[in-house]
This record gives sequence, structure tokens and C-alpha cells, in this order.
Amino acid sequence: MKQLFAFALLTATALPVLAAEPMNGADFERYVTGKTLYFGLEGQAYGVEEYLPNREVRWSFLDGKCKEGYWYEADQQICFVYEDNPEPQCWSFFREGSGLRAVFENDPSSTVLYEAQQNDDPMLCYGPDVGV
Repeated sequence: MKQLFAFALLTATALPVLAAEPMNGADFERYVTGKTLYFGLEGQAYGVEEYLPNREVRWSFLDGKCKEGYWYEADQQICFVYEDNPEPQCWSFFREGSGLRAVFENDPSSTVLYEAQQNDDPMLCYGPDVGV
């Protein structure tokens, strides 16, 4: 009986995760546009992204250095291209509780980010390095 209960509990807790559909481009755009989202990885601060009009973005690893880019939908994923890297960085985004869960699809075993905070304030970005 304990084994049956454990199996039922495991199945019940696993189903919502398996049944979750990734957000499509329209849903993602509605959720993020005009917001600044802070992401965490394994309980630690990871980075922040500002979602601008026309699917433009600004990303930082919380070091004041910002990368400009844009996003688009491809194959049920949200892909980002940044000014310093022409290779698309593709993610699956899921609504989870009051925020987002993001799975890096270029290597899904390596990075799963969680929305830790959001606000409408622009990000802090320092200017380019100046000096000799």
C-alpha cells in the first residue's frame, strides 16, 4: 500500500510539470513588455533583463555591463540574439506560480532560471569603459 501511495504522490506531483505548455511568442510578449525581470539560478542572483518595445531587450549579469539585443519566437521557443553574439540563445518559458521558469534549450541540462523579481524601472547600465 505504501508503494502505491508513493507512486500516486509522485505521479500527481509530476503531472503539472509535464503538462505545462511553454509560452508562445504572443503570451511572452504580453507578459514581459515594459518590465524589468530579475532572474535567479539555484537560489542565487543570476541576471536582469529589460523588455523594451518591438521585442528589443537589454541584458546584464548584474555587473552594470549591458548587452542590447532582441528576441523572436522559433519552434515554440523564445530566442534571443545579443550584440556581442550572433548565435541565438533559445529558451522555453513557463508560467509558474507568480513568475516565470526559463529552460535554456541550447543545453537544457545546464540552466534553469526562475523569475525572482520584477519592476518597471529601467536597468542600471554603465557606459563603455573609458581610458587608455
